[in-house]
Amino acid sequence: MAANKLVHFGPVALTTTLTTNILNPGTTTGGVGMPATSTNTYFVLRHIRIVNKTGSAATFTLYLGATGANTAGTEVIGTALSVAANSAFDWYGILTMDVADFLVGGSGTATALTFQAEGEIGIR
Repeated sequence: MAANKLVHFGPVALTTTLTTNILNPGTTTGGVGMPATSTNTYFVLRHIRIVNKTGSAATFTLYLGATGANTAGTEVIGTALSVAANSAFDWYGILTMDVADFLVGGSGTATALTFQAEGEIGIR
């Protein structure tokens, strides 16, 4: 069995639309943030960084669930979590995503925050 490939995701500017699809593993028809593949893929996120490029604090919320949805109870990182001015928030852990999983979210302030992540991509 081949090893997963290490990958970098983003940067993606977070908007005030909290239902924006940020990441989704690809299928034979493609995903969000990646090209179409010949088979289904999965992500293993190990580090997420939210960068605040403005002079004021800004908030963000990230959800794991269906496309374009931010249902209560699906928050995974931050619920209006504040990122200090000209600073960054770093999350380390393991967040696995299959083809049915969408990382969805946004910022309380238009274009103040940028999403970046590192992890692995694997093929089923």
